[in-house]
Amino acid sequence: MSATDTTDAGIPVAPVYTDRDVAPDLSERLGAPGEPPFTRGPYPTMYRGQLWTMRQFAGFGSAEDANARFHFLLERGQSALSVAFDLPTQLGYDSAHPSAVADVGRVGVAIDTVDDMVDLFDGIPLDEISVNFTINATAPIILAMYLVAAERQGAAAASLAGTLQNDILKEFLARKTYIYPPVPSLRLSCDVIAYAAGALPRFNPISITGYHAREAGCDAIQELALAIASAVAYSEALVTRGMAFDSFAPRLSFHFATTMDLFEEVAKLRAARRLWYRIATERFGANDPASGRLRFFSGNSGTTLTAQQPLNNVVRSTIQCLGAVLGGAQSIHVMGYDEAYEIPSEEAVTLSLRTQQIIALESGVARTADPLAGSYYVEALTDQLEARARTLLDELDAAGGAATAIEAGMPQRWIAESAYRLERDLASGDRPRVGVNVFAADGDQAHLGDMFAADPGVAERQAVRTAQRVAARDAQACRSAIEAVSAAARDGGNVMPPLIDAARAGATLGELADVFRSVFGEFREPQPW
Repeated sequence: MSATDTTDAGIPVAPVYTDRDVAPDLSERLGAPGEPPFTRGPYPTMYRGQLWTMRQFAGFGSAEDANARFHFLLERGQSALSVAFDLPTQLGYDSAHPSAVADVGRVGVAIDTVDDMVDLFDGIPLDEISVNFTINATAPIILAMYLVAAERQGAAAASLAGTLQNDILKEFLARKTYIYPPVPSLRLSCDVIAYAAGALPRFNPISITGYHAREAGCDAIQELALAIASAVAYSEALVTRGMAFDSFAPRLSFHFATTMDLFEEVAKLRAARRLWYRIATERFGANDPASGRLRFFSGNSGTTLTAQQPLNNVVRSTIQCLGAVLGGAQSIHVMGYDEAYEIPSEEAVTLSLRTQQIIALESGVARTADPLAGSYYVEALTDQLEARARTLLDELDAAGGAATAIEAGMPQRWIAESAYRLERDLASGDRPRVGVNVFAADGDQAHLGDMFAADPGVAERQAVRTAQRVAARDAQACRSAIEAVSAAARDGGNVMPPLIDAARAGATLGELADVFRSVFGEFREPQPW
């Protein structure tokens, strides 16, 4: 069967669908919007009550550089922020570290101290805007610095809204920006969730992510199964600590890709809500309906963007944004058409934001909840995706759960095999990609405007500024605060309270990451040869 006769995940597609293709008792599987099993959406009125938050993923260079981009986006109508961090920040190195210098500010903003976090949000009231942080291995440190930055603004912790990605399992699975071994890494993620359950009632302490596995090559079924399996792993770890499922589950959030197979993507997102509701109630005994209400952010797919004929990416991103909206996303990021080359230009990010705004305000799709409900094709796909994802979940359970399966390399093999099939189909032309393997033309890059240019001096300036801030702090108070973090890490206490104290005392991100390195060690992935 040709790739054009199946969905992207390989589900056969019939020439036409009728009521015979939809299993009986559809109304029971659907429910109403805002009611179990949440197939039709987590809230009764959906976008008639409130549009999704429009978060263009942004951040580069120094805190001042990223702050200027944030203000640029907010002035153009963006309704929330999503912060990108550079690789040294993600991997727990200060900007002056010899391993970090070449990457400072390149793919995100550099954060070395709480003062950088204060500068990052200069002029942005943190008790009035929701902020998403795409950070994992150093997520507890970044959250601590953010809380102190908010404190300096006079914003109460209980007023803060936003999301910390904090999904370390997917780093081992796909992205590889882990630092510590899996078991202590999972413990740190759970420390954040446990702390937030008491101190941050409006904040999502984790965004359980299928997105990066999808970007690495897995299909929609695998993405769904892997995200839900990770949610199960975090939930089991927290329940084992003695926490009631209903005490933390309402603030769990999810992150899915939305790629080019429009109807499969919509069906996947609907299936995700139903599947999580069933697991929350059947496996964990949820009593609070909010514990089974899956809410998600959709980052549209960067791997579908092409360097050839880059303006075609505007169309691709529009389709992906529409898929996320039809699937009921709570928050969306749309890629810039020039992201196959570099950090998107101001023109590209403005157009991405306008894409969301036009879909929201001009297309009519926000007028009613779950507008594709009852479509024979979409309902058949939703059932198929849920059933096939359940089969993979059973395989992961049989392997000992998500963490054990990841350590054994099982889902990594799924991703690699799926990525190989995709590249094979693209190379053969069996899967068309306009401008790449069909309708290719000379002069493909002719319509690119001014490209983003990285500032080559940011690393040096950041190192100098951090050194000045370290020299100005109370050295003894900072040492004592860092030692308290080490003691909590060694003794099994929640690391968040001492991390917040250490951030107040001026400890750097690298110093705090080194505390955990000294206690937990660093992880090196076993090589297959």
